[in-house]
Parts: sequence; C-alpha cells; structure tokens
Amino acid sequence: MENTYSNENETINIEKEEFRQYLKSAERGDNEEKAFQLNLGYCYEKAFQWFLKSAEGENHNGQNNLGTCYRDGIGTIKDEGKAFQQYLKSAEGESSTGQINLGYCYFNGNGTIKDEGKAFQGSHKGHNNLGHCYRYGIGITKDEGKAFQLFLKSAEGGEK
Repeated sequence: MENTYSNENETINIEKEEFRQYLKSAERGDNEEKAFQLNLGYCYEKAFQWFLKSAEGENHNGQNNLGTCYRDGIGTIKDEGKAFQQYLKSAEGESSTGQINLGYCYFNGNGTIKDEGKAFQGSHKGHNNLGHCYRYGIGITKDEGKAFQLFLKSAEGGEK
C-alpha cells in the first residue's frame, strides 16, 4: 500500500512502513521531528480531500471513510453529525462497513439519538454484533438461544 501526498514543491510517495516511521517520528515531538508532523498533516488533509471527492461521486466506501474523518477529526474539524450522515449514506448503499459504523452511531448516540433497536439492523456483521449483545446481555436481556440464531444468520450471510 502506498500513501501519496503533495506540498507546494514536490509529490512524495510513502510506502506503508515509511508512513509508520513518519508517524513514530512525529509522535516524539522534538524540534527535529516538526517536519514529520507537518508531512503527516499533509497526508491527513489530502486523505480527507480525496474521501470527500469520492463521497461526492456516490462511492459508498468513500462515504464511510469520510464519515470516519468527521468522527475522528482527520483532516477536518470533528463533527459527529456529519459523520452520522456519511455513515447513513454508505449504509444505504449496502456498504457493510458503513452499516456497522451507522450501528455504532445509533448504539452510542453519536451524531443521532441513541436507538439500540436500529443499532444492529441491516448487515450480517450487524447480526453478529447483535448476537454478541444477546450472548452477554449487553443492552438487552441475556438470551443464548437468540444469540446462536443471530450468529447462524450472520454465518449464513458470509460472516466468519
């Protein structure tokens, strides 16, 4: 995997391991590492811009990734409401990752009203997560029979 970013003077291709080294160096925070921090900032800003462009083109994975940028403040200001909206678009486009992230928003009330009933609707991964809740009694009465049925439904849908 390669990460690419540009500044005014150059375009730089960074291999995954190099990116990790940039991150590690930037986290040290001493004066020599300020350039690494700046370079990481360019990477995150560019990632946000590309995810935005992808999301505007109705790419459901781009919408999900843009939601994560808004949720975590990556390349933009943190905004749980915008994150929720992007996850919703992604989920409506049948992205299983978008469905899971939307479920977390509903489960925790991030960017929306908390609604545990909506939290696990939609995907096979959601059925697996709901099974986990029934198995351990998280937010619902413990019921290992229902947990098993949900795990089975999830597995039949292709989840491991």
